[in-house]
Amino acid sequence: MSSVLTLKRAAVSPVGHVVEFSDAPGGESRVVAHVERELPEGGIPAYLAARKSGVRSFVLWADGERRSRLATLVTESASDGVATYRVLGAQGEPIGTLVREQAMYGKGLRTRWTVAQTGCPEAVGLKGRIFWWYVWWLLFPVQVAIGVGSLLSGGGDVARGPRRIIWRAGREVPLEFFSDDDEVHVHAPWVDWRLAAALSALIRTFDGWLGTPWDDKRK
Repeated sequence: MSSVLTLKRAAVSPVGHVVEFSDAPGGESRVVAHVERELPEGGIPAYLAARKSGVRSFVLWADGERRSRLATLVTESASDGVATYRVLGAQGEPIGTLVREQAMYGKGLRTRWTVAQTGCPEAVGLKGRIFWWYVWWLLFPVQVAIGVGSLLSGGGDVARGPRRIIWRAGREVPLEFFSDDDEVHVHAPWVDWRLAAALSALIRTFDGWLGTPWDDKRK
């Protein structure tokens, strides 16, 4: 049985975004965390300047009134396309580490995501499948033409690159990211849901120029 975590815009919460949890794909969901940027000294301008190099920082609150923390994501390092993030519990205890290696900067041609949870096997996932990247690049000239037409006419729809991620830890698949609905599916019972929730929020901060990163708002 797999559980599902999805970052969504909050309908009521003043925090802005929430993570919804479902016990199974297509099942009834409930809000388990309220997600908010944690701004550095210097406020929003400083955060936006730092995020250009991959820096991210946000809090998972248990409630929309910010009375209780569930977890915090902080940046350990970010340079040359490789960023390491630590996910900490309510008392600052380590839950796990998330590493993003941007395509062409890290260990391959696809963006690489590594999930390491304390006391558990390391899981590695690559963004998109080779076949679909091959197809996307073959169609890239057409996408450029559509993009230019969209700018001139206000219409058209440019296809985004492949975004699905499958994490593997040996022969096990503990996590998957499904890009159609922006869902993180948790298959392994040992995965801490707070780490998976932080992962679902972190991935959405790298939506790219065709997406809508939730953490790049100006106010």
